[in-house]
Amino acid sequence: MKKIFSCCFIASILFLHVSAQTKITIAVAANMQYAIEAIKTEFKKADKEADIRVVLGASGNLTQQIMQGAPFDIFISADTSYPEILWDSNFAAQPPKVYARGLLVLWTAKPNIQPGSDLKILLSDEIKHIAIANPRTAPYGAAAEFILKKYELYSKISSKLVTGESITQTSQFIATQAADIGFTAKSIVISAEMRGKGRWVELIHCDYPPIKQAAVLLKYSQQNNAVETRKFYDFLFSDKAKAIYKKFGYIVQ
Repeated sequence: MKKIFSCCFIASILFLHVSAQTKITIAVAANMQYAIEAIKTEFKKADKEADIRVVLGASGNLTQQIMQGAPFDIFISADTSYPEILWDSNFAAQPPKVYARGLLVLWTAKPNIQPGSDLKILLSDEIKHIAIANPRTAPYGAAAEFILKKYELYSKISSKLVTGESITQTSQFIATQAADIGFTAKSIVISAEMRGKGRWVELIHCDYPPIKQAAVLLKYSQQNNAVETRKFYDFLFSDKAKAIYKKFGYIVQ
């Protein structure tokens, strides 16, 4: 009987320990993969017990997962439309808020290629493969598709396009030279992991719709770890977080 009681007591202690460290699970658009780590680090300076798990992916894919019941507390998107869908579909605890504006770049890791903001290099015979994130699920891919059509290049180079499922996969195509050149987020190319690899050029802002990136507090968080989740969500809009967004190449208000 004592052994049974002892085992139950230990199990209870372990349960309480696990409960005290309940994870905050955040679905994060892939362009934010480096910035979110910096934000987590800064947040944990004030809240050392915070246990934050990040799931990266294309905004559209993450939205589908949330609507299918994925246990995410916060969604940090690469646009406003997907968070709005979640709000309209009753998956969000409150309306989404814009935290930053993303910037699109043309990037190559090949030493013999010089990217230009006029995109004329894409017509060159030496360019066989051009990486782009899936425009249907990745806002940066949609922005890239928009600018190609605006410059009347899309039909001319569509056969060269190599589609990544997210901006992370797209960037891997470029960084490993599986693609000769491609479109990605400025936040990727200026990260410590990618800085100095190849050449890139920031594309003209007015040539594509503003990439307004929004975050939304999800209803799942109300059943999970509401207080800690709210603290982290609010931190995303703090001055400290804004300084991090700027560091990673985003525009903030």
